[in-house]
Amino acid sequence: MLSAHSKAHVDCVSRVLKNAAHLPQLPVSDLILDSWRRSMEQHHLDPGSLQGPRILSQNVLQECRERSELFLRIASEEVARLHGRVRDADYCVLLTDAQGQTIDYRVETSIRNDCRKAGLYLGTCWSEGEEGTCGVAAVLTARTPVTVHKRDHFRAAFIGLTCSAAPVFDPRGELLGVLDVSAVRSPDDRRSQHLIRQMVVQSAREIEQAFFMSSAQGYWVLRAHNSPGYVDSQPDYLLAWDDDGTLQALNPAARQWLLQSLGQLPEHIDQVFDQQLLHQARDESLCLLHDQGGRHALHGRLSAPRRVKRNPARRVLSAAELDPRLEESLRLAVRVKDRNLPVLIQGETGSGKEVFARQLHQASLRRERPFIAVNCAAIPENLIESELFGYVAGAFTGASNKGMRGLLEQADGGTLFLDEIGDMPLSLQTRLLRVLAEGEVAPLGASRSKAIDIQVVCASHRDLEARVTSGEFREDLYFRLSGARFQLPPLRERSDRLALINRILEEESSTCAMEMQLGSAALECLLGYRWPGNVRELRHVLRYACAVCETHLILLSDLPEQLLGHRLNDPASADTVEHCASPERQALIDALVRHRWKPTAAAKALGISRATLYRRVHQHDIDMPGRG
Repeated sequence: MLSAHSKAHVDCVSRVLKNAAHLPQLPVSDLILDSWRRSMEQHHLDPGSLQGPRILSQNVLQECRERSELFLRIASEEVARLHGRVRDADYCVLLTDAQGQTIDYRVETSIRNDCRKAGLYLGTCWSEGEEGTCGVAAVLTARTPVTVHKRDHFRAAFIGLTCSAAPVFDPRGELLGVLDVSAVRSPDDRRSQHLIRQMVVQSAREIEQAFFMSSAQGYWVLRAHNSPGYVDSQPDYLLAWDDDGTLQALNPAARQWLLQSLGQLPEHIDQVFDQQLLHQARDESLCLLHDQGGRHALHGRLSAPRRVKRNPARRVLSAAELDPRLEESLRLAVRVKDRNLPVLIQGETGSGKEVFARQLHQASLRRERPFIAVNCAAIPENLIESELFGYVAGAFTGASNKGMRGLLEQADGGTLFLDEIGDMPLSLQTRLLRVLAEGEVAPLGASRSKAIDIQVVCASHRDLEARVTSGEFREDLYFRLSGARFQLPPLRERSDRLALINRILEEESSTCAMEMQLGSAALECLLGYRWPGNVRELRHVLRYACAVCETHLILLSDLPEQLLGHRLNDPASADTVEHCASPERQALIDALVRHRWKPTAAAKALGISRATLYRRVHQHDIDMPGRG
């Protein structure tokens, strides 16, 4: 039975929606009213519901965080700084991805339980389709800063909350996520949230700027402001272009300014500023720039491109390093993919299915076209259809007045990677089958279909044949998708574990002040561990070790506890194990590591026979990759 407060809220929502056109003064803004209407009429939500928000499973949350890894890393410092400014007033800070799923969360211990009961927690989902009107959902829809204060919320479960949120955009104008500050208790007067909202907006801009500068390191970057004193600390406008002058990135303010000034976004920096003025600014001195129309003057500073080495995260193992089964699978996959056969990749969670798919795309004839990845298990069921197929303007209440291109259409000419295809709802399996059969896609609300040319690569950790038998997956779609099937081995069975460890350590070391190395005992531990989380777990372990290690050498004690459980109970401490290995054992390990665990080369370097090497390896209980 509803409480008096909840019942009053339901009555208010119903009355306002029914009589909005006749009420002399509405209790909510037009933005909130429109969201209420969508929540009721389109999403069919109950304003009296007291159920908390949906919470992602740990695996799905981890996948969401993996996809937003760069965003999370760049935003983390500002999220912590913002929380430091609001925590004494009992506010918590949430960072969501572009689907409204909470991927970072900061809260004081003293209010953690209250916030969790109210739904403010890591992994909670705040899309309008699921939770109705709320701070994050309002930003996802309006793409502008919003305060949703107490009874502005649609569902009674949230009418005690106050939420101020702001969007965070990437340099191409796409939504990265939402920054939100929320409180379980606050004054009834919404004006009390004005300062909080300004702080959220400022922090969102700081994250955007940091993301912009990180993304534009290889380009010419102009920082500009109407006032010279703010060019370096708080630039309003950020523009980036390549050596040919082609604009590559704009921050939201620059995007809005250029649209208003020119009526469209320019393609070349010459369309914005005089090239001679830009040439004069190349020494990074502060200068005054006029736009081509002479209507706008800005103070700016121009930075030359930073010629950075290729992102190590994109380096792949060479054929000599790669596990032979993976190498053969990739070779065969490329051959069949360019014959327009769909590819199905199966393997345990974290075994690198998306990495395999990206390598496949890069090695194929479609490498210059888009690679679009979508996790079928991570997108809410009520959103996945519009995400995949898109919609036309006016397709439904609340739809963008420009419509939206679906992921299928965005992948036209390239590769569509459908991860966790086994979790796709049956109703959408039917639509996807039709697209694959006909080569056409019909956005929601469209009267005509559009021809598309896509190469589909699917992946799943589930047994799809078993799901076909149980009726959870269409048999005809399964055979349509599995033109060529590849099974990725789990990390514990791969012969290239050492090369993979070294490659990932190199990548994770790139953010450290020094080049990190693995001590012999730590390396042995990594090579002997069974890795239930596969490559994803290995990356997290090495990232953790790089973070806690106080020198350049990662010791056994720097590894997470789940790897050390059996060793921590030994009488000798981890440091003792690390430093007390015999000289002969250390020499064997050094030679094997130096020669990539190739016994013939290591034996030759040590001046012993291969048989002697194997005997000593056995005596010293050294676990060699690929030998059980």
